[in-house]
Amino acid sequence: MRALIVIDYTFDFVADEGKLTCGKPGQLIEGRIASLMDEFSTNDYVVIANDLHEEGDTFHPETVLFPPHNIRGTHGRDLFGQVAEMARVADHVIDKTRYSAFAGTDLDLRLRERHITEVHLVGVCTDICILHTAVDAYNLGYKIVVHADAVASFNAAGHDWALTHFKQSIGAEVVGE
Repeated sequence: MRALIVIDYTFDFVADEGKLTCGKPGQLIEGRIASLMDEFSTNDYVVIANDLHEEGDTFHPETVLFPPHNIRGTHGRDLFGQVAEMARVADHVIDKTRYSAFAGTDLDLRLRERHITEVHLVGVCTDICILHTAVDAYNLGYKIVVHADAVASFNAAGHDWALTHFKQSIGAEVVGE
């Protein structure tokens, strides 16, 4: 069985007015993510993993790296566009407080309970949260598929580097290039 993991496709990361937006590259993958959610909803497992931060948290390591984003209770955490409309097909929604969807969540447990061995990754940002989720999936023994036409980042160089890294360093299958 397979799982589709939709990572951080929220207003703050995708909308032009988002607090930490990748902008147009993120917006261009909206339809593809929604289509994959629809496809996976029939026989597979769909997970939405969203970044969560607390207002004024000075102890979180991202505090010194990025402006406040995806703050609990704000519009910034809302799913963006068609992905918000497709959220109804999600089997599991998790909040994550680190880059990886596996770090500090029940994701691995949920996948193993369902005998899922293959994870498909989509969302933002290719070279941050997608990358760290992929590395954790690799270390946990999952087969990894990254949909290049359904991931985006802040900068093209980081995006391209991550796609190459997925293939060459963790043996992921990259589709949709």
